[in-house]
Amino acid sequence: MASTQKQKKAAPARAKVRPAGFPTRQQVMDFITESDTPAGKREIAKAFGLKGQEKIALKALLKDMADEGLLDIGPARAFHKMGGVPKVTVLRIVDVDDTTLIATPERWEAEGQPAPRIRVVERGKRGALTIGDRILARTEEAGKGWLAHPMKKLAKATEMLLGVVEEMADGKLWLRPVDKRIRKDTPISDIGTAKKGDLVLAEPTGRPPRISARVTDILGDPFAPRSFSLIAIHKHGIPHVFPEAVEEEAVAASKLPLHEDKREDLRHLPIVAIDPVDARDHDDAVWAAPDEDPANEGGFKAIVAIADVSYYVRPGSALDREARKRGNSVYFPDLVVPMLPHQLSSDMCSLRAGQDRAAMACHLVIDAQGKVKSFRFSRATIRVAAVLAYENAQAAIDGEQDNELLEPALKPLWACWALLRKAREKRDPLALDLPERRVVLDEWGKIVSVAVRERLDAHMLIEDYMIAANVAAAKALEAKKAPVMYRVHETPGRDKLVALKEYLATFDIDFALGQVIRPSTFNQLIKKVGESEEKEQIMTQILRSQTQAYYAPQNMGHFGLALGSYAHFTSPIRRYADLLVHRALVGAYDLELPAPKDRAIPDRSSLGQEDYENMGRVGEMISGHERRAMEAERETIDRYVAAFLSAHVGEVVKARITGVQNFGFFATVEGLGGDGLVPVSTLGAEHFFFDEAGKALQGVESGDRYTVGQRLELRLAEADPINGALRFELPDNPAPRGSPLKRDRTRPKIHRGRPTNIRHIGSSRGKHKKR
Repeated sequence: MASTQKQKKAAPARAKVRPAGFPTRQQVMDFITESDTPAGKREIAKAFGLKGQEKIALKALLKDMADEGLLDIGPARAFHKMGGVPKVTVLRIVDVDDTTLIATPERWEAEGQPAPRIRVVERGKRGALTIGDRILARTEEAGKGWLAHPMKKLAKATEMLLGVVEEMADGKLWLRPVDKRIRKDTPISDIGTAKKGDLVLAEPTGRPPRISARVTDILGDPFAPRSFSLIAIHKHGIPHVFPEAVEEEAVAASKLPLHEDKREDLRHLPIVAIDPVDARDHDDAVWAAPDEDPANEGGFKAIVAIADVSYYVRPGSALDREARKRGNSVYFPDLVVPMLPHQLSSDMCSLRAGQDRAAMACHLVIDAQGKVKSFRFSRATIRVAAVLAYENAQAAIDGEQDNELLEPALKPLWACWALLRKAREKRDPLALDLPERRVVLDEWGKIVSVAVRERLDAHMLIEDYMIAANVAAAKALEAKKAPVMYRVHETPGRDKLVALKEYLATFDIDFALGQVIRPSTFNQLIKKVGESEEKEQIMTQILRSQTQAYYAPQNMGHFGLALGSYAHFTSPIRRYADLLVHRALVGAYDLELPAPKDRAIPDRSSLGQEDYENMGRVGEMISGHERRAMEAERETIDRYVAAFLSAHVGEVVKARITGVQNFGFFATVEGLGGDGLVPVSTLGAEHFFFDEAGKALQGVESGDRYTVGQRLELRLAEADPINGALRFELPDNPAPRGSPLKRDRTRPKIHRGRPTNIRHIGSSRGKHKKR
């Protein structure tokens, strides 16, 4: 029995026999280092069979070893070797090195030693983790570094808080969040050097429910120019400062010779770039002319010339690693966070008028029916004849503005586009013409206007040329069996189609689920609606029924465009996916140019080995970065809209209902956007049914019905630029502020469920909950 007990005591020490009596420092260190599980004081005492006074002596020994810098203490009071990492610990993902996630210990207290950068080994579904995530992980030393094997993704309870310092009447300071989804302010326990009104980053401290904030960084005045963009950048963790090495490499790469003698010379052609009036970079230009080949009578030749970014940003370079980490440029109303340093993105890789530029040219031959008969790709030298705004190009075609390029460049482009448009109409892609908001600022960063961008033929012309080039790139790579980073848009899932069917039924529109779903299916629905008042809301619901597009090396087709093969090729300045497609074309069609003389710049511009091996992982990463950018851009515009409307609080505005829930409905100001809530508690004393299928609230006594898409007038009650939130009320608010009814409704006990004047209608409630 005694022998068995000794064996049990020795088990945690990995079957090593420990000498009787009190352990030496080296024995303690060996045990901690070799243990597969966290080694706290209890585990160490148990391993060496220590009892009573020996445990007290062990506690003193461990404290001495920690004071001497031999040990550190991690989570759950487990010890580990100083400078090392606990076997099981909490890590925070802080970076991406090529395709490998990098994490650091959440707590690191080794003085004078930097926190180790630990490579995260993902298993199962990749892409589940991203920068900012916290994980519980098992760690191990591997060579000269560390590896982490995730065990569990942890809640982001300790992530940084972003907000504005506010002072209450009693003098206490609170942190008001910039995220409108966070409804509670946080008391500030440590203000540092910040002052009232500052936009700050803060670290949460304490334990629930007594969480307070410790200010760590001061970002400045939340209402100053560019602050709304800075809020989004910090909230979403968007990399916005280029490392010095990347900037230096960009300068060196920009000096690479064009090698005009080895490129196709297209400088004699009147190629034009047509872009938004506020475009910061120009990565595409187009040219077209009637085809002189008698075999293609009525057809055209066209060139889509794209900045040759792959020539400057090469696999394995510092530029490449940084571009992959960013995934795409992020466009805010007041600034751009570019994927590439300005030396390239807005200078050497930007197709400026009158300057020789390196380009990847897609040569298209288009027949009289608009079908692309053939295509080829070349590395070329171009000289853009002019950079035109969409509005100016359109005005020239419409005869409203003189332009010397009208005959040689614009008219042929429009004539060729007439053929491409024929092919587009035959293909019948998804036609959702929904408005896009544009925030216009003055030179001091103040808002001049918020308006819907006008949709011109010039926009659709460029769009169709870009689509033709993107399809050609995908098919050219498929012909060589080369890797392709496809732009994938899958067919809508059944759950979303069922929800759409139920919604359309409220308008007496039939939608058969048994049919083969194509983009034309939805287009027919839109035609049925015609120009009725409900058109925009129905298009919005159709959009919500679609799947999210993403990047992947497996081809699943592009449902929305009704295309079997599609890859992004036309914007390598701002999208990493396009850069990979360019590299693949260079390798597949032997378009490599002489190696740079600068040894610091990699020799090849075609796909590297890492590109080949990690296409799937990279696709997941850049798809996630794209979603991050879209959310950041949308939130920033919402803040600008709220700032613009803050001068109109109390006024009655024309609005449209965009969403309905059991607690109220959301509405947006016509022509401006920015969703705001109308709480159900302000709709009156009567009960309301919540019709989930019809997405509506309906009064029991009055029959008043509030449904998605409905236009109505509302009073703007609040506009908060800090979090972009709006709040509306009915113009003749039946429950004015301070009435007994409203005070009763806002009591905490009543608000612990749905509002008291709400009831569900129909059997759809349970069905929707299951989805």
